[in-house]
Amino acid sequence: MQKMGTDDGKGGDHQSDIIETESVGSDRVGHSGPLSKRSSRKSARFNLPSSAAGDDEQYVEITLDVRDDSVAVHSVKPAAGGEAEDPEMTLLARTLEKQSGSIGSSVLRSASSRIRQVSQELKRLASVTKRSGPGPVDRSKSAAAHALKGLKFISKTDGAAGWPAIEKRFDELAVDGALPRSLFGQCIGMKESKEFAGELFDALARRRNIIGDSITKAVLREFWDQISDQSFDSRLQTFFDMVDKNADGRIGEEEVKEIISLSASANKLSKIQEQAEEYARLIMEELDPNSLGYIEIYNLEMLLLQVPGQSIRIGTTNSRNLSQMLSQKLKPTEEPNPLRRWYQRARYFLEDNWKRVWVLALWLAICAGLFAWKFMQYRRRAVYHVMGYCVCVAKGGAETLKFNMALILLPVCRNTITWLRNKTKLGAALPFDDNLNFHKVIAVGIAIGVGLHAISHLTCDFPRLLHASDAAYVPMKPFFGDTRPNNYWWFVKGTEGWTGITMVVLMTIAFVLATPWFRRGRIGLPKPLNRLTGFNAFWYSHHLFVIVYILLIIHGIFLYLSHQWYKKSTWMYLAIPMIIYATERLIRAFRSSVRPVKILKVAVYPGNVLALHVSKPQGFKYRSGQYIFVNCAAVSPFQWHPFSITSAPEDDYLSVHIRTLGDWTRQLKTVFSRVCQRPADGKSGLLRADCDGDADISIPSMPRVLIDGPYGAPAQDYKKYDVVLLVGLGIGATPFISILKDIVNNMKQLESEGLLDSEGDRDLEGAGGSSHRPSGTSSTFNTRRAYFYWVTREQGSFEWFRGVMNEVAETDKKGVIELHTYCTSVYEEGDARSALITMLQSLNHAKHGVDVVSGTRVKSHFARPNWRNVYKRIALNHRDQRIGVFYCGAPTLTKQLRQLAQDFSRKTTTKFDFHKENF
Repeated sequence: MQKMGTDDGKGGDHQSDIIETESVGSDRVGHSGPLSKRSSRKSARFNLPSSAAGDDEQYVEITLDVRDDSVAVHSVKPAAGGEAEDPEMTLLARTLEKQSGSIGSSVLRSASSRIRQVSQELKRLASVTKRSGPGPVDRSKSAAAHALKGLKFISKTDGAAGWPAIEKRFDELAVDGALPRSLFGQCIGMKESKEFAGELFDALARRRNIIGDSITKAVLREFWDQISDQSFDSRLQTFFDMVDKNADGRIGEEEVKEIISLSASANKLSKIQEQAEEYARLIMEELDPNSLGYIEIYNLEMLLLQVPGQSIRIGTTNSRNLSQMLSQKLKPTEEPNPLRRWYQRARYFLEDNWKRVWVLALWLAICAGLFAWKFMQYRRRAVYHVMGYCVCVAKGGAETLKFNMALILLPVCRNTITWLRNKTKLGAALPFDDNLNFHKVIAVGIAIGVGLHAISHLTCDFPRLLHASDAAYVPMKPFFGDTRPNNYWWFVKGTEGWTGITMVVLMTIAFVLATPWFRRGRIGLPKPLNRLTGFNAFWYSHHLFVIVYILLIIHGIFLYLSHQWYKKSTWMYLAIPMIIYATERLIRAFRSSVRPVKILKVAVYPGNVLALHVSKPQGFKYRSGQYIFVNCAAVSPFQWHPFSITSAPEDDYLSVHIRTLGDWTRQLKTVFSRVCQRPADGKSGLLRADCDGDADISIPSMPRVLIDGPYGAPAQDYKKYDVVLLVGLGIGATPFISILKDIVNNMKQLESEGLLDSEGDRDLEGAGGSSHRPSGTSSTFNTRRAYFYWVTREQGSFEWFRGVMNEVAETDKKGVIELHTYCTSVYEEGDARSALITMLQSLNHAKHGVDVVSGTRVKSHFARPNWRNVYKRIALNHRDQRIGVFYCGAPTLTKQLRQLAQDFSRKTTTKFDFHKENF
């Protein structure tokens, strides 16, 4: 569990990051499972010299399970006769996964070299564990020391091997054989950090007494050799030179302030840039305790080389590296039998998608059955002899069209789906989370039905009828009149013709404007055609289907080939779905009008996010993870837009956070910005407006807001899992903010009623069994551990939920929730461009308990998470458990998270159920 204030952001559980079982190769899949009975065990002992292990000789024994084509680690422990077992070794041996798989003779031949690497790692591990514990070290110093390790000026540099690419860019960018300072960053790979690269250029030039704003290729090679130097001393000197602008060997507070501003600018951290003077003072207090007014390089060196404090898990880090070396070559060969390989893939697919498969199979079977039934019916009628198979295909397509036009309404009946989700057990067999995807699949079926029906009529059976002989036309007189039609206009001017053509045109418009390219405004069209893109165009065009359904009923009454009322089945298909849908819309309109809400607070945050806090209507009940529809007549009296609820069910208000991503949300923000004022001290938000709900004070000209809901969403099912992984990308964190607050509230309730033990686990027996369960939501509350990962690009995004994050960090005494925030605008930890930010983060968090990046009590990570390691750590911590993975955000990350959930479910004893929010 994460402890707020630890430097690595992970905290107390030793097992969280101990083992890495990642294979090398394109698949990068971890493996686990029992070894064959034919395996044998081999042990190797490594003597740790006194320089590493102390005066007494020590041996470490590694036991490997070996069979013909595989190697797996069985145990790692001190050899017999040595001292008591090292706890690090015991922990490593207990948690190390057994590896299985074909590795071939090449791995066996390389085993000795791998073991030698392991020996070196074990020496380091033993030297750390043998050494007596560090003395009292100031917490802030140890944190900063750890933060600045791995100082690099070029990410993933490979030293001299990278020079050819630098040389090539020099040849492209050089002017008269010299590289200007302004192009130095682009040349060395710091294209996005030109200011930082310029200061680096100046530091390297000062060290060599170079005057001027350009350098030759030979000098650039010298610069590159120093930049790519892997030694810590060289990196430290380069970084010190950047700060020491007057080259006097001393760094003053003003120079520290300048480098802080520069680092903040390179990482797009505007708030740190504004507070550079305050943070410079903090660094000087740490490194200049005697108030000399300056610091020297040895001050930085002392800080960097101090032994990290208790918050840093040395054993964990080394154990992880050791395990990675042991397992990185254990990669299985692909199943040689193609039938078994196909069977395995099919089995995995069905395990992950069986709900979708049976629903789609049933839908396809019904469509095929209706088509075949109508096809054979017309195959036996007299019209077949004139119009041929064309009329059979047209009528078969029409039958599937009627069925799909009725069915397509049901997936968008949100009240019905929410009721079925909450009140029945159908969710165990029906994929309610895929209702919109099924809606889109049915739309494709409608398009196919329209194509079969219209094309067959217009290009095949109508021409055959027009060219039929008088004798052949005789059976057609009851349907088309005594006089044979002589042109297409006869068909078009009839009710059947113009209604059909109009429906096709309206369907085409709605279908095209609903595609992602138009709906999300990805196509740039000139004015006034640009109005055809965006959500407004999609929303209004979709309501053309009201006209389509009216025309479809008329079209189904005036048929050419059927005159009996009981054969005109269009209204029979549509009656019940249309009644259900119309009832839903009436309930929606009635519910939103009779349950008015009062706006309590409005805040406009950085990143174009609008937060609305409104009063909770009487009788309004919802679950965390659900969403509501919001309407603002000042923007559009007809449009309703869905937003996740960010307040908890126990709160006495409702809140939503709306990011301006489209035309409607932009107008909404503009409307509310007019009534907002600058925030008072201590309150976040660029603009805000507060109204006391108990007073008669109202905010002047506050727009009227209506809400409708709540509606079911995938995230509401989090309570079914003991352990959940919540992943929010940007504004996608909104449903999980409510869940975090709900988890804390439920844990408090369970604790107050004596249903939790000291470890935070449910103890129903001690509380009198099920008869003493608390009332309300906690009776179905199973969650005992939550991992929340929030990834965002902008520092200002953390303002959205700063209060909630602080509240969770302060009230989560049981350590139930692990909070991880990632700011992707900051360069990865260890990069020189973020090194000073990392040090500031550690110092400020140790001294004030506040993170400099997020402004919360939760320490932020830099760059993007390694999602494979995230899954791996959770799988090791929760073996033989089922984990609920809930993701909300842009679709770019969906595939990776779903694939990792499937991989780890198949390769480990931990099962991951992936759920994706519609975003």
